[in-house]
Amino acid sequence: MTAWLLFYGGIGSVSGKGVIQLDSRFRRCVHEGVLIDTLSEMADSVWAPTSGSVVAAATATSRHSAVVRLTHWITTLCFLALLVSGVEILISHPRFYWGEAGNVLTAPLFKLPIPASRATVPTGYGYVLPDQNGWSRYLHFQAAWLAVLTGLLYLVFGLLSGHFRQNLFPARADLSWRALATIIARHLSFRSASEAEAGSYNVLQRLTYLFVIFVLFPLVIWTGLAMSPAIASAFPAAVTVLGGQQSARTIHFFVSIFLLLFLLVHVGMVSLAGFRNRMRAMITGSPATTKEPR
Repeated sequence: MTAWLLFYGGIGSVSGKGVIQLDSRFRRCVHEGVLIDTLSEMADSVWAPTSGSVVAAATATSRHSAVVRLTHWITTLCFLALLVSGVEILISHPRFYWGEAGNVLTAPLFKLPIPASRATVPTGYGYVLPDQNGWSRYLHFQAAWLAVLTGLLYLVFGLLSGHFRQNLFPARADLSWRALATIIARHLSFRSASEAEAGSYNVLQRLTYLFVIFVLFPLVIWTGLAMSPAIASAFPAAVTVLGGQQSARTIHFFVSIFLLLFLLVHVGMVSLAGFRNRMRAMITGSPATTKEPR
């Protein structure tokens, strides 16, 4: 309806009998054989988007999809819950072994110089900490399963949507030693990324995220399940290949340390790159910029 009103108002008028009366401009255009060109120009003036609208549409593109943002924050909460509960579980027996069995009568592979929450565990301290082993184990298991389900959702989404291919898998040209050295040098000099670089991950970030997603997270889940007596009974090979349940516990501890280090470095790099911009991008999906808002 709007297009016809523009048509009537631009090249003619409607009589009381509903007949279109063409004005002199339109008749002249027909006479000169330029009707098509005139209509085309008028349509372009009405419908063609301006350059500002194109830029606005491009700027409105989300930096992170809704699924990526949702799984990111659920995983963050789960990891914090696993970290707190894991420390409490660790305090109950801060000694590590290698093999299938290990107890206070067994020589440890190494031990942490902290007091325990159980008097039967020799630590060298003359006191014990409050035993929080009950709620911490319950929270640890619940958070672990929620993290596993969230990880599966992220994995399926990444494969079906092309998220891994587009945002995480580096290009072959970026895997050269020269390209890696350039990125590392820039990080060590604490130089801010350019406007173009701020819109995507560099090769070092991509390789790090791939290592965390496809190596560290599966390994921490595997070693965690291997400590379960039920899993050890149902799938003994999954425990044997790790060297035993105590070996799985030791590996689980070191993988957790690596994940904690990744979290600290990740938060530090986000702060250096612009904490408010990066947080807004991960919460709302709006594109991150190289300059912090004032």
